[in-house]
Amino acid sequence: MTETEQRFGEFVVVRRHGHVAELVLDRPKAMNAVSSELARSLGAACAALGAARDVRVTVLTSTHARAFCVGADLKERNSLSDAELVRQRPTARAAYAGVLELPMPTIAAVHGYALGGGFELALACDLIVADPTAVVGLPEVSVGVIPGGGGTQLLPRRVGAARAAELVFTARRVAAAEAAALGLVDQLVDEGADRDEALALAGRIAANSPVGLRAAKRALRLGHGLDLRAGLEVEDAAWRSVAFSGDRAEGVAAFNEKRTPQWPGE
Repeated sequence: MTETEQRFGEFVVVRRHGHVAELVLDRPKAMNAVSSELARSLGAACAALGAARDVRVTVLTSTHARAFCVGADLKERNSLSDAELVRQRPTARAAYAGVLELPMPTIAAVHGYALGGGFELALACDLIVADPTAVVGLPEVSVGVIPGGGGTQLLPRRVGAARAAELVFTARRVAAAEAAALGLVDQLVDEGADRDEALALAGRIAANSPVGLRAAKRALRLGHGLDLRAGLEVEDAAWRSVAFSGDRAEGVAAFNEKRTPQWPGE
């Protein structure tokens, strides 16, 4: 049940479901195309979520029935001069970075089109839940640009360098079944169930220690791509940050007392 709702500008809403936050793309008339206004609002919403210590998991969703997000607002881009495009770039980057840098686990609930910047928003999340209508891809080279929301870096981390190169260079769209087979999405659920299943998954994750979840995410993110010795040092630093926490003490006590933990979140 939704407990609270906060709007950031016209196109982004944050809904709270207990310790789960739902970050909603709400520009249905444009299939959530990322305009400058939507980008600013998304960045602001992510900043607020990042500062909310009681949020344990964030789920990124869409209000449009046929699209998660179709990417950059090309109509707006077509109206910008070169100088205006340069000035707009930090706003766009901040939106994608805002999702990528959320300190808690994040899940994208994808249906319909998730293309270009829309797929990059999903790739910025830790997990992607999709339904059979999902169509994903990074088609930027087909319009004379390249992925600019992290796609060239996030996609190879998911599927490997050669597979990412094929997808970026061909600009092809990938339907849900193939996307699941290639690892472009993590879970394929029944049609229309992506949001509900993502929120259910978030609820299961949110039952765990908030301190532990954030530390585990840091270790996973910072350690990726490092050699094993360096990665283990990252893990050790994250372990030390939780080993003497209130959550660790409560978790051990609850286990021994055979009860549900009441996490202090510190």
